[in-house]
Amino acid sequence: MSEEKSYVADIDRSIYDIKDVENDDFRMKDGLSHEIIDKLSEEKHDPEWMREFRHKSLDIYNQLGVPDWVPNIDGLDMDHIATYVRPKSKMENTWENVPDDIKETFERLGIPEAERKSLAGVGAQYDSELVYHNVKDDVSKQGVVYTDMESALTGEYADMVHEYFMKLVPPTDHKFAALHGAVWSGGSFVYVPKGVHLDIPLQSYFRLNAKGAGQFEHTLIIVDEGADLHFIEGCSAPKYNVANLHAGCVELYIKKNAKLRYSTIENWSKNMYNLNTKRALCEENAVVEWVSGSFGSHVGCLYPMSVLKGDNSRTEFTGVTFAGATQNLDTGAKVVHIGENTTSYMNTRSISKDGGISTFRSSVVVQKSAKNAKSAVSCQSLMLDSESRSDTIPAMDIRTKDAAIGHEAKIGAISDDAVFYLMSRGISEEDARALIVSGFADNVSKELPMEYAVEMNNLIRLEMKGSIG
Repeated sequence: MSEEKSYVADIDRSIYDIKDVENDDFRMKDGLSHEIIDKLSEEKHDPEWMREFRHKSLDIYNQLGVPDWVPNIDGLDMDHIATYVRPKSKMENTWENVPDDIKETFERLGIPEAERKSLAGVGAQYDSELVYHNVKDDVSKQGVVYTDMESALTGEYADMVHEYFMKLVPPTDHKFAALHGAVWSGGSFVYVPKGVHLDIPLQSYFRLNAKGAGQFEHTLIIVDEGADLHFIEGCSAPKYNVANLHAGCVELYIKKNAKLRYSTIENWSKNMYNLNTKRALCEENAVVEWVSGSFGSHVGCLYPMSVLKGDNSRTEFTGVTFAGATQNLDTGAKVVHIGENTTSYMNTRSISKDGGISTFRSSVVVQKSAKNAKSAVSCQSLMLDSESRSDTIPAMDIRTKDAAIGHEAKIGAISDDAVFYLMSRGISEEDARALIVSGFADNVSKELPMEYAVEMNNLIRLEMKGSIG
């Protein structure tokens, strides 16, 4: 991989502290093999460079150990994870043509309704492939490209995919990035041309329905000079008595004077191991805003990273994490300041209940070239009982004196006086506590479109009742 260009190759790595086929999937019976990779590559109609890329990634995967920052994943049996689940139908761009059982799943999640109301385009992935993809005509007429990754890889945008694919997140980054490079499938490709401002969001929704399977979608977004985009990602899965794995990858390229807001609401089931990797590269005067709500998975490791390469670029990360019973959610954000006058701000809330473990992990790196960099980190934690745990682990590597860096963290519990006040107004104790927690998470909900803010508050209420499996 050393001969291939990597946009993060110069960043100090110390900061990141088949052939068996069963039914409709490929399973790693005795570990992932090159024969399985060839089978998958043939299934996907990969160009030769991608087939070779998958094989190189597999070699890297076999060489790397599990990263130190990953919590206990002993319950994840990698030798029996389905790396690819064959779709039951080809991708459709008309909702009525989606198979009824898949359509009913997404309709219960509100996907077509949200598309009609407030979205410029929608992609819906079921297991390993997109089953529906559509973009509004007026958006297409502006030159906006929103398609599935496979179509982009083998169609007219093949050169663009080749230029950018896994350059921000190279397979050498960590073991699960290498796994992703070897077995990725599905995901979305977005290109917003120069100067185009989309007033309403695009959305991708990922549903992992197969038992004991992995989902490895790849999202690649390029926002060209002076353009503006809001992209929303939603995730869910039913609960099974065996582990599922999510090891997707998101790469965001924000060009000069462009802006991208990337919002995520994750509601994975509590048998899910969520080991996702997200990274953005900002050029001069570019802006990336991350909005994240993490409510599911048994173990979660998610640290969206912004590389502020261009002068005057900036990033904001706004997140909330709710860890309930049996959950260990290790989340946070990373930023690398490279250009001059760059700015970053992290504002997070974490909630733990019924023995849940919530860890906020941040990394701020200011390189010598980043004169006049500014960074502020604010983390607030709310513990709802004495069995739960909340930790804050900040890391700062400042290599210039011309920088202003700040960090604050605080932890607390729900005030009995606040609960009593709400109950005196006729609200039940359960609803009073849920209302207080929703207010605590307001930093995220106020940044979302109305439909998604309502969904997030409903998830909080379900977590408070212990109703999310």
